[in-house]
Amino acid sequence: MEKTTMAIYRAREARQMTGEDGHFESPPPGTVDGWGKMFEAGLADGTVAKMLLDLPGFSLVYNWFKPHFPLPRHSHSEDCLYYIVSGSLRLGTEDLGPGDGFFIGADVPYFYTIGAEGLEVLEFRHKGFFTTRGFAATQNYWDKALASIAENRESWKAMIPPIPAA
Repeated sequence: MEKTTMAIYRAREARQMTGEDGHFESPPPGTVDGWGKMFEAGLADGTVAKMLLDLPGFSLVYNWFKPHFPLPRHSHSEDCLYYIVSGSLRLGTEDLGPGDGFFIGADVPYFYTIGAEGLEVLEFRHKGFFTTRGFAATQNYWDKALASIAENRESWKAMIPPIPAA
């Protein structure tokens, strides 16, 4: 394998990541209804995900979560280091904002709550291809998530992306 000595990436040329590119595992029994209903209700209108850089041994993903995006409990097949560019999130009992970050190991289930101003986050991994696994939640969670999508979807669609997401 030839060693990469330098690479430039441009946000405007980044590949949009979707559920159709193989990054999402089929949901386990008990989660299909909740996750499926969220996507049917317009969950995809609340986020932009782009693969900015995918080199051997290193990748960089950009995510823009719009305000009040309901991020369900999930895991990824690879370790990930997150860096918050703008906005805020609540991870467990911790409130994090611009310049903060966190690490989540491979296959560790987690979620965080997106702040009222939304969230831009960079994800650093050692592999460009990774899978996302969704987990079940209570009916109360699914009901709240669907209500958030219904309440925010039209404003999500009208939002102008931050420059890196353009």
